[in-house]
Amino acid sequence: MTSADEPVAPAGLPCRTHVEVALLLASPRHRYEGRPADGALPTDPSSPELRDRVELRAGLGIVGDRYFAARAHVHASVTVVGLEGLEDVGRALGTDLDVVATRRNVFLRGADVEALRGQPFALDSGHGVVRFRGYRPANPCAWMDHEVAPGAFRAMRGRAGVRCDPESDGELSVGPATLWTAAPVPLGTTPTP
Repeated sequence: MTSADEPVAPAGLPCRTHVEVALLLASPRHRYEGRPADGALPTDPSSPELRDRVELRAGLGIVGDRYFAARAHVHASVTVVGLEGLEDVGRALGTDLDVVATRRNVFLRGADVEALRGQPFALDSGHGVVRFRGYRPANPCAWMDHEVAPGAFRAMRGRAGVRCDPESDGELSVGPATLWTAAPVPLGTTPTP
C-alpha cells in the first residue's frame, strides 16, 4: 500500500484502530415494554432486526430504528457496544450470551468501546466516514436479567456500551471497519467494574 492509498483521517481524529462491525441491529419498535416478567414482545417477521447495512442521519440516528428522531433520546439515538465486554459478562455468568438480546445497535469487535464516552469518534466500514459523539454509558436495565441471563443486569454495568449521536449522514455495514478517535483507544478489552 502506498501513502496515496492510506485513508485520510477525519479532522481532529488522527488515531486509527482496525475493528470489525460484527452485528447491526435496527428495530422499528420497542420489544422490552412493561414488566420483564411478562416477557418481550415478539419480533415482527416482516421487518428483520439484524441488518447487513444501516443508514444513519446526523442528529437523528439509524433510519428505521425505534429511536430514530425520538426527542426523548437526544444524544442517545445509537448505542455502540463492544463484543469483548459482553463476552466477559457471559464468562462471568458462566453462559453464552445472546448478545442481540441486549438490543444495542452497533456491535464492534477490536476496541474498548467504553473509552468512547464523552468523545468524538468516527467509523468507516467502506462507505465513507460516519462521525459520532459518544455521550453517556448505555446502562443496563432490569430486562437484562430476564432476556439475557440471570445476573446480567449487574454484570453488564460498565460494559453495556455507549449512547451516541451520529454527527454526519452515512452508512455502516457488517465487516471490517476503521475506528477513528482523538486519542488511542485500548484494544478490545473492558475493565471489570
